[in-house]
Amino acid sequence: MGETFIISRIDIKKILTKLGISDKSIEELLSSMNKMHRHVNVVSFASMLQKLGLKQQDITNVLRRMGIEDIAITSVLNILDEEKIRGTLGRVVDLDIE
Repeated sequence: MGETFIISRIDIKKILTKLGISDKSIEELLSSMNKMHRHVNVVSFASMLQKLGLKQQDITNVLRRMGIEDIAITSVLNILDEEKIRGTLGRVVDLDIE
């Protein structure tokens, strides 16, 4: 996945607006990206989209519109799933067995 994909702020806004994301949330996303000097790892970007409430299918569509191939998108989504599993397994749980 070592490729670079470029998308304008306007295109991001258009795509996310069509998916029902509020202007405020879009601006917060773009602000976060600006803090990272407008260079974002695709996994981090997909995670940001997930935090906005987008489902995997919507994230897939956004990444496709950016020109990312399906095999790379599948890899990104698998990484997100693995991170979610690790986060869940890392929680401390009290378990009493009788």
